[in-house]
Amino acid sequence: MKKSRFPDSLVLIFAMIILAQLLSYVLPAGEFDREERRVVPGTYHAVEAAPLPWHAFLTKIPKGLEEGAEIIFFVFIVGGVIGIVRATGAIDALIGTALHHAGGSTLLLVAGMLALFALGSSTIGMAEEYMPFIPVMVTMCLALKLDAMVALGIVYMGAGIGYGCAALNPFTVQIAQRISDLPPTSGQGFRWLLLLVMLAVAVQHLMRYVRRIQADPSRSLVGDVDYSEGFSMPDDTRMTGRRLTILLVFAAGIALFAYGASELSGWGWFLVELAGIFMGIALFSAVMSSMSPNAVAKRFCSGAAELTMAALLIGFARTIEVVLVDAKIIDTVINGIAGGLEGMGPTVSVWGMLGVQSFCNFLIPSGSGQAFVTMPIMAPLSDLVGVSRQTAVLAYQMGDGFTNMLVPTNALLMGMLALGKIPYQRWLAFVVPFLLKVYVAAFIALAIAVRIGY
Repeated sequence: MKKSRFPDSLVLIFAMIILAQLLSYVLPAGEFDREERRVVPGTYHAVEAAPLPWHAFLTKIPKGLEEGAEIIFFVFIVGGVIGIVRATGAIDALIGTALHHAGGSTLLLVAGMLALFALGSSTIGMAEEYMPFIPVMVTMCLALKLDAMVALGIVYMGAGIGYGCAALNPFTVQIAQRISDLPPTSGQGFRWLLLLVMLAVAVQHLMRYVRRIQADPSRSLVGDVDYSEGFSMPDDTRMTGRRLTILLVFAAGIALFAYGASELSGWGWFLVELAGIFMGIALFSAVMSSMSPNAVAKRFCSGAAELTMAALLIGFARTIEVVLVDAKIIDTVINGIAGGLEGMGPTVSVWGMLGVQSFCNFLIPSGSGQAFVTMPIMAPLSDLVGVSRQTAVLAYQMGDGFTNMLVPTNALLMGMLALGKIPYQRWLAFVVPFLLKVYVAAFIALAIAVRIGY
């Protein structure tokens, strides 16, 4: 069982590290000039090759772990904090209350939670913040006689749709609009409508899977995975005053971070500050529940230890990007595929832009990083092919957000899969049919955008 669970994802990522190194021996090294992180269109030029030694696929792994240190240590802290908060019974009380008030309506829970996660990503760019909810959602779905695949689908499909159709996301759409000389948050009406359409597609896909496993539990994609430890509901799920207070403080901490990370505050908060907030929540929870210092330490360490595999997958996934950057071939790939769009009609061109952005997300899983690299090229290119810059930004958003649900270079995805004990291949079997539906809708939406001059 263990061999078929975790090593599969790790082996796949390791193979991609090797593939990235092999590409460095075939593709010429090249770079764009950059001004304040922005690529200057038309400045691509060959640079001196940076051949990687034969052992780079081994020595770059520690560098990948170093590059991903912020999110790796965040994962450990989250694991420890959730271990403490769950020991208070507050999280399980929340799950029990939700199950009671849902009245047995799986559709209500699926649609409501999907919309909630999508809204957070669409407006304030939440993603890493969802990681603590994976064990919670898995527990909730198991209590409903569903499985962990439904839990991850609710969280990550919601996040992917939220990013792909983001109305206000400051880390993607607003950066891309600034680069493209568009008013911030402009054109959001079309994106809100598109978000509703994609949510309907997601609900349909999830409920189809839910009905399938309810009718025949043996058809679960993770039916052979052991969830006997860490995901069971305790006997006591009463919502007491202390537990409610802990949950309110938890929610207030998330709200505080959302404000601190927004442009409105100007504080520029990110994972370090979020980790600090979680540590404060843990201490408050321990005091409220009268836990001893030794018990707090043990709960924290055991919770952090459970996420070791997730942390390793994040570091290994980051290594792929490290290899491509150090070999100086990322810009070579982007320049080649972007140049191939010239000479097509507007509709075909914008479809090509979506394809380019989807592929680039494999190389650059960071939404803001991809915007800085590709939009300075795509924005002027859209002028040449008769596509509005607003539509070019939409193609970037969808290429980034939707493929976040698929690419193994996305460290957050791989970490969440490890948290939910879901093998990557099983996730592909679940999410690829959904992405086919989403991309059909995306092609139609982009064609409409071209037609109406969006």
